[in-house]
Amino acid sequence: MRVIPLVMLAGALLAAQAALAIGPVPVSLRNVPIPPVPGLLGGAAPIVVDKNAAIALGKALFWDQNVGSDGQACASCHFSAGADGRVKNQINPGGNSVHASGRTFDTLPSGGGGPNHTLSLDDFPLHQFSNPADNTSRVVFSSDDVVGSAGSFSGQYQSVSQFGSANDRCARSADPLFKVGSVGTRQTTARNAPSVINAVFNHRSFWDGRANNIFNGSSPWGERDPDAGVWVKTNAKTVAKQRLHLVNASLASQAVAPPTNSAEMSCDGRHWQDIGRKVLSRQVLRDQLVHPQDSVLGAMSLAANRKPGLNTTYRNLVTRAFASRYWSYAGNGPFGAPAGGGLPYNQIEANFAMFFGLAIQLYESTLISDQAPFDLSPIDANMKPTWSNVAAATPAETQALVASLKNGVELFVNNHCNLCHAGPAFSLAAVAANAALLTPTPGASFGPPDTPIAFGPNAFGPFGAAAKGGINRYGNIVTRDTNIQQLPKFMDLGYANNGAVDVEDDPGVGGTDDFGNPLSYSAQYVEYLLGNATGLLDPGVNSIRACDFISPLAYNVAVNLPNVFLPSDGLQADGSREGVLRNQNCTNAVTAYIPTPAAALANLSASKMAVATHGAFKVPTLRNVELTGPYMHNGGMATLRQVIEFYSRHGNFSSDSLHFHLAGFSTLTTTEQNVTDLTNFLLSLTDERVRYQRAPFDHPQLTVAHGHLGGDLQVQAGHVLGANLGKDELLAIPAVGANGSSAPIAPFLDPRP
Repeated sequence: MRVIPLVMLAGALLAAQAALAIGPVPVSLRNVPIPPVPGLLGGAAPIVVDKNAAIALGKALFWDQNVGSDGQACASCHFSAGADGRVKNQINPGGNSVHASGRTFDTLPSGGGGPNHTLSLDDFPLHQFSNPADNTSRVVFSSDDVVGSAGSFSGQYQSVSQFGSANDRCARSADPLFKVGSVGTRQTTARNAPSVINAVFNHRSFWDGRANNIFNGSSPWGERDPDAGVWVKTNAKTVAKQRLHLVNASLASQAVAPPTNSAEMSCDGRHWQDIGRKVLSRQVLRDQLVHPQDSVLGAMSLAANRKPGLNTTYRNLVTRAFASRYWSYAGNGPFGAPAGGGLPYNQIEANFAMFFGLAIQLYESTLISDQAPFDLSPIDANMKPTWSNVAAATPAETQALVASLKNGVELFVNNHCNLCHAGPAFSLAAVAANAALLTPTPGASFGPPDTPIAFGPNAFGPFGAAAKGGINRYGNIVTRDTNIQQLPKFMDLGYANNGAVDVEDDPGVGGTDDFGNPLSYSAQYVEYLLGNATGLLDPGVNSIRACDFISPLAYNVAVNLPNVFLPSDGLQADGSREGVLRNQNCTNAVTAYIPTPAAALANLSASKMAVATHGAFKVPTLRNVELTGPYMHNGGMATLRQVIEFYSRHGNFSSDSLHFHLAGFSTLTTTEQNVTDLTNFLLSLTDERVRYQRAPFDHPQLTVAHGHLGGDLQVQAGHVLGANLGKDELLAIPAVGANGSSAPIAPFLDPRP
């Protein structure tokens, strides 16, 4: 009688190991809660008192070209499925590189390149092998140039009119690098613009994570910025600068960076108070048509009278949306004054960064694409989609499509794509959202309406399959995983080096902030292990659970294991420093230990304390991926096929920070059918509301600078902002209402799947 339960136990353990070997299954985004921002909307003293007004403010500011110094809006780089679909004047020479080649433009395979070049499919990928499936074959072309996003002419900021021109007064001249001949062109960013759709699920924003999870009200740097804060009216005659600490607000942290960045939207030296002064008294979207059926702004649109803009000002929206303690102080106070002279700033101008960041975050929080075919498909007992919701032209074609989609899911999982693109956002970077879904919550569920998934440890697959990706209910922001040599190293969860570019071309999350501190959580965790509290810059680093690491850091047993801390090194229970042990719900309790500070110091330069963050970048969502090319942080691939070939050959460049999972791709291009099936699965992640710009993805009119008149050999001079600046070639994006457009958004360079 005892044999049966032993056999059952052995079978259960084998099944659990098999599940962990495969890892999390892809899951639907339907009904997934947005990470909460305590203090923003609720409580006794909320910052935002009218959420709808704040969303309207955010949408207007996101699309308004008056926000930039020379016609640039946030939307100028995020108008196409939340990303940038432009093809002209989109190249940066690789400005984040340590090499001199990062300051010079390359000639691309089409024969052109550099400023004002028009990209074609012939230019891609930016790193090419004679055999696209073999990274040991001959390299036939390689460039460290980046396909980014065209932005501002820059120039030195001087002043701005509160009511006049949309363009700031700046001393502009041709940039030494971004020019054709002697004619200046718009500068281009050194990284590709990712989609803002579903970005609210990211724990940190930007490719390198520099937009902090904590919004401080005035900069991207969270708690790192010692001068950050907002001005709060404490009584009728007093105002004080106070620290702001809003968690899960990286979108606000991200939003406040581009409008003062001289390459993206601004003249050099412009500050947030100047932007507030510029726009607060202006009519909202005064130069752009707003569709009368706009899902957010339609009720205020003047389009029925054939006029642009809304029937209100930005000041009115700010005072409706935000608590009065942030804008009602009547005096000028200690807010400073413009460097070039003029009236001192007032409170509402001084706090404009906070208004802008939080309004943008609330608007972007509405941009959730959770109605793709994958999201709506019922799932079977193994949590795999049945695809009973898809149909083709004939029953036979439907059957073939369903078979293709099913194989596409298997390829996605069996080739370990799921280990980075995990959870409903298809990204490990969605730390808080993933943790919430893995937390047992009675009565809570998400997923397809016909087959909802219960919150809990099996939300991403049976036997706690999420653990294989380093995901847990406790929200670890660091894991320990293996590099390409199968050596365990600390890694920021949701950031990976996939070998797209040489690690010296861009440090990614291995870089530093404006204060010289590491962006990486892993580097801070090393400081935690050393007992150096001054090295902890961000919340959460001192509460990481070692027992949830993919590759254990320590074993509190007498075994002979390399690269792992053992009792002979010196161990202490994880959490003992804080007085609360972190050994609850561990898969293996003997791993709930960390080295003592002395043991960590003794191994600081050894493999046991190794970090793999150099050249690692945020794992992007795969949702709407067919519409968001070019791909990778450097924009180096134009088509999904090129991406599949890239992973099949295990990347382009190797380094000791290259992620081990890259070696797991083995069957992606074994047959042409596999390429088709995986592509079909990726296409199933497109929400048709995004493709046709239906609510909430509708928007105001936008005019985008799409290169300059001429080509990459000659540019027509005579821009209104300067005789030696190139005239803009303009791309008109019509206003779209809630019902969307009849014309779909096309993939980058319109390649066919």
